[in-house]
Amino acid sequence: MSNELIFGFHSVEAILAKEPERFLEIYALKGREDKRLNPVIDQARKFGISVQFMQRKALDNKANGEQHQGIIANVKAARMYNEKDLDEIIAREETPFLLVLDGITDPHNLGACLRSADAAGVHAIIVPKDKSAKLNGTARKVACGAAETVPLVQVTNLARTLREIKDAGVWVVGTAGETDTELFDANLTGPMAVVMGAEGDGMRRLTREHCDLLVKIPMAGTVSSLNVSVATGICLFEVLRQRNATQI
Repeated sequence: MSNELIFGFHSVEAILAKEPERFLEIYALKGREDKRLNPVIDQARKFGISVQFMQRKALDNKANGEQHQGIIANVKAARMYNEKDLDEIIAREETPFLLVLDGITDPHNLGACLRSADAAGVHAIIVPKDKSAKLNGTARKVACGAAETVPLVQVTNLARTLREIKDAGVWVVGTAGETDTELFDANLTGPMAVVMGAEGDGMRRLTREHCDLLVKIPMAGTVSSLNVSVATGICLFEVLRQRNATQI
């Protein structure tokens, strides 16, 4: 299994709380002793994790330009989820709630989508193995710990996966600006997969063809589109709002 570097407190704390056995070493800013760093270092040492203190320049070089907040960790690469795991997640959940990202290549956007997905109660995120951002240190830092709570499922053939989750009773809703159906007018209750396409290009043709419904976010201003992570948050929380409304 390969190793990876993770940056920032949220990422380090999330893995430390859930999978401390993945840690190989922690690098911390020398001279920084405060209520944010000290508890993390103390907890790491309880697990027998080596902690190396470094000058800022050395820490910056190790981060290779990433914002590290004074803490970096070398960890064993996280487990990757696949189609079999997705089947188990759908079977386990009474009302599955999935997010599909088709062609999202920016790790910052992937991390932001993970964070929104966790907050909205998404059970898994589905991405194609090719032409998709990797769950690297940047994505994990932006996700603020959500990368450790929401399974990221990599699939070989996204169109086939969409067919299979539809066969399992999941309603697939895609986002497209040219449709007449607005997000807030659609029925988004029940087993649901929300599909978000890449900025600019949107969903690929085969992905679009496998959607049961296309919706758009109504725009009242002069801009024609939103950042994909912002649009994802809006869509996910509308699903959550409708789910909560049906439980009242």
